[in-house]
Amino acid sequence: MAHTLLDAVRRYAEAHADGNGVAQTPIPGLTLIRQTAPTELQYAINKPLVAMVLQGSKRVAMGPSTFDFGAGESLLITADVPTVSQITRANISVPYFSVVVDLDPAVIESLVVDMGSIPFTAGTPVRVDPTEAVAADSALRLMGLLDRPASLPVLQSQLIRELHFWLLSGRHGGAIRNLGVTNSHAQRVARAVALIRADFAKPIGVEQLAEAANMSLSSFHEHFRAVTSLTPLQFQKQLKLIEARRMMLADGEMISNAAYAVGYESVTQFTREYGRMFGMPPARDRKAAETRMQPSPELAIPGVNQRAQVQSRRLAGGSAL
Repeated sequence: MAHTLLDAVRRYAEAHADGNGVAQTPIPGLTLIRQTAPTELQYAINKPLVAMVLQGSKRVAMGPSTFDFGAGESLLITADVPTVSQITRANISVPYFSVVVDLDPAVIESLVVDMGSIPFTAGTPVRVDPTEAVAADSALRLMGLLDRPASLPVLQSQLIRELHFWLLSGRHGGAIRNLGVTNSHAQRVARAVALIRADFAKPIGVEQLAEAANMSLSSFHEHFRAVTSLTPLQFQKQLKLIEARRMMLADGEMISNAAYAVGYESVTQFTREYGRMFGMPPARDRKAAETRMQPSPELAIPGVNQRAQVQSRRLAGGSAL
């Protein structure tokens, strides 16, 4: 089944992937990834998702934990958490391919009600496990709809729901369940996270976030960190820095413009915090990126976008691994 799904993903991704190797589909929450070379480190605060790797390998780190995984395995992220990722095995002959499905809390909530009691599994919000065959089969049938656009309005919701069902029924189920428990700590924190993401360039007081989560300040701080691994202030700061880096490396924005665009009032402060997060100041980081984008003449491959290797993903565009 994996090879059949790989064929479907390869065909669509090769026809529709943009210069960054991302192929958006008309099905909300379904994204395909194709990379023809190992990438540089990519920083992101991911939304909940499952990424089924079909070919190649990837490494994802969250805090002290590092996960190496490849074809036949799935990465599961069950909370908005910061990750550092890198595709580690890919080339022109054997590209990296993955299919990414955003986890929909509304679908999960409906399924939790219909399915009744499901064991809950606490623990890390990032994990890697073998891909469930039934989940891969659902993904394949979902891919099949892309060849029949007229079927999308009728069948895509059913197949998205089916895929979520198999994920909830499988080894991932206990970790996913909390996303669908009405008014759970995870859902309340998610409301605060959505508020931060909606306009991260503007300062949002912790009191306003706690109110959105319907928690006291002390309870909000405790549960926000438990779910995301960050404090609310750290979360906002990392969002700003990741987007500023994307603006500089992908869009060629000036350092000062990027800093002001994400809400910094001081370029000096921006430079200091950027260096702490990414390991070097923005000017040196951009220069290193420009150097990496200049391939040796003997290694240059027409049509391959070298900039894709250094871009941070656009925050508003969802997660794609």
